[in-house]
Order: sequence, then structure tokens, then C-alpha cells
Amino acid sequence: MLEAIIIYLLLGCVAGFAAGLLGVGGGLIIVPVLVLVLRMQGIDEANIMHLALGTSLATIVFTAVFSVLAHHRRGAVVWRLVYGLAVGMVLGSLAGAYTADTVSSEALQRFFALFEFAIAVYMIAGTPPVQHGMAALIPRAELFLVGTGIGLVSAVLGIGGGTLTVPYLCWRGRDIRQAVAVSAACGLPIALSGALGYLLVGLDAESLPSLATGYIYWPAVAGIAMTSLFFAPLGARLAHALPVMQLKRVFGVVLLLIAISMLVI
Repeated sequence: MLEAIIIYLLLGCVAGFAAGLLGVGGGLIIVPVLVLVLRMQGIDEANIMHLALGTSLATIVFTAVFSVLAHHRRGAVVWRLVYGLAVGMVLGSLAGAYTADTVSSEALQRFFALFEFAIAVYMIAGTPPVQHGMAALIPRAELFLVGTGIGLVSAVLGIGGGTLTVPYLCWRGRDIRQAVAVSAACGLPIALSGALGYLLVGLDAESLPSLATGYIYWPAVAGIAMTSLFFAPLGARLAHALPVMQLKRVFGVVLLLIAISMLVI
């Protein structure tokens, strides 16, 4: 158990830093590591992927809060976009949690790996040319529909949605740092509603660990949240000082390696 706690604390450092730097909740990193640690702890294989997804979303609640506060202090959060996306994200993430409960743990793991692979290729290739002036023209209906889709996919995969929100906002003409800040803020409603969905659908699951409520494993949540508190503001600070696109490509390579590992474990 001590070894697992140390891993959770280190995982919080990485997830918090990624949340602040790239506007991602850290789920793309948290989920595969949780799969390995939960398996190491001898938890029932049938519940491992669902526990990893639900726990990941619960931790993203904390990383999102720490990250968005840091970005808000720098005036980078465009709240109109956050509100426009958030409503659809909440509905989509609740639906995604119930969708994931009907899919086997192995199938979720494979789908997660393939999704990571696609996002890694996109990040390494770079964002398409910015379409200047389009951001101000985004209709609320479009924000709602896009938010619903992002929330659905995010809850199924146990992520905060940043790997979808940031590319979308960049394509619609937002500066990369604004996109990261808005994505960080949008991760909060996705994580809250998605985590609640996993908690509820997992209440009647069998063979769950004693310290879990539904599909949320609280020791992992506590360990990851504890260290992300310090590293999310650090990532946000660097996001406003370093060439983010180059760092995104490096992060894309990391995601590629994680995707490969998820396909072979």
C-alpha cells in the first residue's frame, strides 16, 4: 500500500503540471498508471478500468480548480466560452459515465489506447492554422453541441476534455494560452458530473475495494490531489512563459508511448 501511495503522490505532480501547462485534466496520464497500480494491488480485473476512469475524473476536479485559479489570475480565462461549453459538457459527461458502465473493462482499455494514439499524432503534427476572427462568431448552439460531444467522450475515457477543447478553440481562432485557460476551466464541470456518474453507476458493482465508493477509489484521489495542488500553478506559470506548441509536441510523444503501453498490457 505504501508503494501505491508514493505512486499516487508522484502522479499528482505530473497531472497537476500537465493541467496547468496544457489545459488537460491529466486523465490521459492518470488512467493508464491507475490501471497498473490497481492491478498491482490485486483489485478485481472486471472493475479495474472503470475504477481508473471514475477515480481519474474525481482527481481532475482538484487539478482543474488549482489550474483555473492560476490562469484566472493572469486574465487568460474567457468565461463566455467556458459558460457556453460547460452546459453541454455536464450533460455529455453524465451520459458518458452511464455509457462506459455498459462496456467491458478490456474494451474500454483498447478504446482509450486508440484515442490516446490519435491525439498524440495530432499534438505531434501541430495545430492547424488559426482562423483569425472566428472565435467571436461562435454561436451558443455550436458551443453547446461541441461541449456535449466533448463531455461524452471525456467521461467515457476518464479525462478532463482538454485534448479536445484546446484543438477546437485553436481552430476557432483563440490564442493557444487562452485555449489552455478555457480548457482548464471546462475540465471542472466535466470532472464533477462525470465523477458523480461513475460513483452512482458503480454503487451496485461487486468486488470493489473497501475504500471505494462506486467506481471512485479514495486513496488514489487523496494522493493525487495533494501534490497537484502545488504543481498546477507551476504549469500555468510556465504556460505563459514558454513556447507551448513545442511542449505540446513533447507531450504528444509521451502520449504515444502511453498509448502503446496500454495496447500491450
